[in-house]
Amino acid sequence: MTLESLAPITTLRFSRWAYAIVNAGHVLAIALVVGGALPLSLRLFGLWPSVPRAAVVRVLSLTAGAGLAMALMSGSLLFATRASEYLANPAFQIKIAFILIGTSSAVLAHARHGWFLDGASDMALRRIAIVSGICWIGALVSGRMIAFVSG
Repeated sequence: MTLESLAPITTLRFSRWAYAIVNAGHVLAIALVVGGALPLSLRLFGLWPSVPRAAVVRVLSLTAGAGLAMALMSGSLLFATRASEYLANPAFQIKIAFILIGTSSAVLAHARHGWFLDGASDMALRRIAIVSGICWIGALVSGRMIAFVSG
């Protein structure tokens, strides 16, 4: 039995409303991840220096983290509807790589430099910002490319 043939996944695949709701949830989740991570990255890179970094980190890290959790849940359901097709898709593989690198980088940055990143040098903050920006924009673009690339 494959993941795609499980009863709840089959129901999701063939239910117009259920699939649409999960898909809309995934779009919202992506908006939260990218909408949190990109402004945070810009602040870490040095934009808006008059805005306290700790306040930006507190709000946008939580926003991006909540979006990531939602995206992982909704994305897992969407993935399960066509798992074998997605696994063979190069754009999907690239998307997953960007997500893994972006998530790992964020976790390591907070673990190494403190929750508010107040232990990081300006150079470290710029590196964190560059990796984050590349990863989340890369995940967004490669995720959209899944529909246009086949394995």
